[in-house]
Amino acid sequence: MQSLRNEIEALIKSRGAALYDVEIVREGGKMIFRVYIDQDSGVDVDLCASISRLISPLLDVKPPIDGEYLLEVSSRGLDRKLKTAEHFSGALGEKIKITLKNGAKIKGKLLSAEDKIVVEGYEAIGLDEVAKANVVFDGR
Repeated sequence: MQSLRNEIEALIKSRGAALYDVEIVREGGKMIFRVYIDQDSGVDVDLCASISRLISPLLDVKPPIDGEYLLEVSSRGLDRKLKTAEHFSGALGEKIKITLKNGAKIKGKLLSAEDKIVVEGYEAIGLDEVAKANVVFDGR
């Protein structure tokens, strides 16, 4: 999968965008290969469609999963998931929500994401302690 991810990333870069993440999910009984992208100037429907058309032939030759699936190309979203150290670093100063592997929940402003993740009002935690995390869109 890493090799495919690298090829997808190179194609996305050729359009002036960046690969944020990929995921394979089952929704409504269908398998979806979802590609999240980002771009400094913003992501619009035209860019998503262009990138979808660009990577689709690659996936015809190197499918991400066995069997039928749908390809979805989308922006990373305002309430984007945080999975990697790079994702956390990109969310500095934003309000985030973390569920730890022990079930504890943390919510607050992300202050640091260097060696440890530091959320305002909480002790520093390691990335390996995080079960899931995302940015919380305030809407203001």
